[in-house]
Amino acid sequence: MSEVVTAAVTALKSKMAGESFEGSAKFVIEDEGSVIIEGDDVREGDEDTDVTLTADQETFEAILSGDLNPTTAFMGGKLAIDGDMSAAMRLAGVLA
Repeated sequence: MSEVVTAAVTALKSKMAGESFEGSAKFVIEDEGSVIIEGDDVREGDEDTDVTLTADQETFEAILSGDLNPTTAFMGGKLAIDGDMSAAMRLAGVLA
């Protein structure tokens, strides 16, 4: 697992602060790897999920830090979403 993915798992666990996500989501960090969120579990992985969000490392870090709104990133072409859009919206609510 890359250091970027390890840091992302830690940051997402902290951001979720014990909240649970209904469904499953995968964050693909380009050229680094991917992180799975399922229920209250956050881990490195690459299995199929309800929704997949793909971004570069800089965009992902800006979303996690709160400097970039996920909707703004998506509308600006910095974040690609594949799969269940309602799951993506639920995820944004959990991570807000």
